[in-house]
Amino acid sequence: MTKHQPQPNPDDRSDNVEKLQDMVQNTIANLEAAHETMKFASGEEKEQIKAKNARREESIRGLREEIKDEYRDRQQH
Repeated sequence: MTKHQPQPNPDDRSDNVEKLQDMVQNTIANLEAAHETMKFASGEEKEQIKAKNARREESIRGLREEIKDEYRDRQQH
């Protein structure tokens, strides 16, 4: 009896741009919701929200760069 070795899934990047765009939109929505929450937050909570929003903004920048890369790759293939 031969053991069946699992095969890796093929690299399907056909919808990466769309997935990344969804991630950006979700992150922006979270950022906006956090801004609303800050209106009711205490001093320490506000600082935590500001720090988290800074990380979200950095994430958005990175995702947008990745979208550009994926789009360029899609155009070349």
